[in-house]
Amino acid sequence: MNRIYKSAPLPFVGQKRMFAKEFIKVLEQFPAKTVFVDLFGGSGLLSHIAKRTKPESTVIYNDFDNYRLRLQNIPQTNRLLTDLRNMVADNVPHNKPIKGELRERIFERIEQEERATGYVDFITLSSSVMFSMKYCLNVLDMRKEVLYNSIRKSDYPLCSDYLDGLEITSCDYKELFNRYKDTSGVVFLVDPPYLSTDVGTYNMYWKMSDYLDVLNVLAGHSFVYFTSNKSSILELCEWLGRNQSLGNPFKNAVKVEFNAHMNYNASYTDMMLFKKEAV
Repeated sequence: MNRIYKSAPLPFVGQKRMFAKEFIKVLEQFPAKTVFVDLFGGSGLLSHIAKRTKPESTVIYNDFDNYRLRLQNIPQTNRLLTDLRNMVADNVPHNKPIKGELRERIFERIEQEERATGYVDFITLSSSVMFSMKYCLNVLDMRKEVLYNSIRKSDYPLCSDYLDGLEITSCDYKELFNRYKDTSGVVFLVDPPYLSTDVGTYNMYWKMSDYLDVLNVLAGHSFVYFTSNKSSILELCEWLGRNQSLGNPFKNAVKVEFNAHMNYNASYTDMMLFKKEAV
C-alpha cells in the first residue's frame, strides 16, 4: 500500500479532495493503531487516506452508496466511454452541446449497454456528457438535459488497490456508530450529505433534523467533522449554546403546509406554524 490517492478514482459529489493535505496533518496527531470509523464513506477517499497515512490503524469504511460497485465496473465504463468518445470525436468540439441525430445515437449506445450488461455507471457517465455537477441515474432523466462533449481523453485507471486494507460495511450511520461508540480511542470521520439536498449520488434525502442528529455522535468522542457555510450548522450551534433555556418554541403548534410549483420540474413546500397559548 504505497500510493496515496489525493482524489477519488471516479466522480463523486462532495468528495474531500481539497482537504487531502490538511486531513493528513490531522491524522498524524492520532496514535498509529487508532480505530477510524468513516460513518458517511461516500467515495472512500477519507478512509483510503486514513489507511495509507496510518497503515497500522483499523479503518471502517461505510460504503452506503456502493461506490465499490462502480470501481469494479471501471473496465466496462471505460469501454462505453471509448465508444462515445469515438462517436463525438470529429463532430463535437470539447465542452460543446451534442445535438440532433448524434445525441440520439449516444442514448441508443447507453441503452444498449444497459440491456447487454444490466449495469451503467450513470454518475461517471453524467460527468462525461452533461454540464458540470449535474447527474442523472437513468436515461429517461438524462433525456431531459442538454448533452455536452465533456468526455475525458483517457480511460479511468483501474485503481484495484484503492480500497485495500479497509474494513467495508454498508449500513445506516447510526448503526455503525453504535457498534464502535464504546471503542477506546475511536475517531469518527463525519462527512454527512449536504443539508436539504436530494442529489443523485446519495441514497437519502437529508433534512435539518437528520443533520442535527449527526451531532450526537460528536459528543464525548474524537472526530473529524466536515460541513460548509451553506448549512450554517456552526452558527446554529453557537446560538443554541447562548440560548439553552429556550426549548422548542414550536412545541404544540399547528402546522399547515402546501406544495407550490415554480415550473414543470421545480417545486417547494410552504409552511405555516401557529400556536394559541392558554389564557
